[in-house]
Amino acid sequence: MKIAAFQMQCVLGDIGANLERIAAAAEKAAAEGAKLLITPELALTGYGASDRFPSLASPAEGAGPERLSQIARRHGLTIVAGFAEAVGSTVYNSALLTDGQGQTTVYRKSHLYGPYERQWFCPEDPQAVIANVDGVKLGMLICYDVEFPENVRRLALAGVDLIVVPTALPVGWSGRFIAEHMIRVRAFENQVFVAYVNHCGKDENFAYAGLSRIAAPDGNLLAKAPAEGEALLFAEIIPSAFDKSRSENTYLLDLR
Repeated sequence: MKIAAFQMQCVLGDIGANLERIAAAAEKAAAEGAKLLITPELALTGYGASDRFPSLASPAEGAGPERLSQIARRHGLTIVAGFAEAVGSTVYNSALLTDGQGQTTVYRKSHLYGPYERQWFCPEDPQAVIANVDGVKLGMLICYDVEFPENVRRLALAGVDLIVVPTALPVGWSGRFIAEHMIRVRAFENQVFVAYVNHCGKDENFAYAGLSRIAAPDGNLLAKAPAEGEALLFAEIIPSAFDKSRSENTYLLDLR
């Protein structure tokens, strides 16, 4: 399966404008034969929306997610996009997977990062949220979740081929280390593909590191984005191509 990852500069607080940007990326991705498009954490609202989250939050069947589903249906691919999810008076930092044809999966972030996220969102209990896209078994995490090896291992033990990670990684030495090293290690130690998809640029609250990455089970990078500027990355997800790596690095089989 060919996937696309959209390193994106969001328009803060403007869901309509962000959906237009996602739609343009979806059109390009579909034209290149991609079956899956991944966008960043809170891509519909922008990560730095802060006190606007309560008013921007939407149920998973709300207007913004429905428009995302329409984009997926129009271009014949599956989209994963971060959004602020409202469930009653509770707001989650969530990611929606939709193919526009009836498959809808929601993942809620379990590990909130810092006082900013804890002020605006409720954490969900850690769990394995899995979907099947074009024959590939896919697991979902959001940003800080991937920095806890237990979360990735949970999905690997559940048999996923690919883990998608919408993220909002900030500029800084630790962020660069995560993007350039940790993502490759997570892929290698679990023998899975990892697509880590970040924002770029800055908003009124944060500056983002860019550096989106798609890593293979052998730890090599299939695609990478620069630190600055939007980018649409592509990679082929072929699990059988890494059978040799799995036969040599049998972590999951040897786990006690």
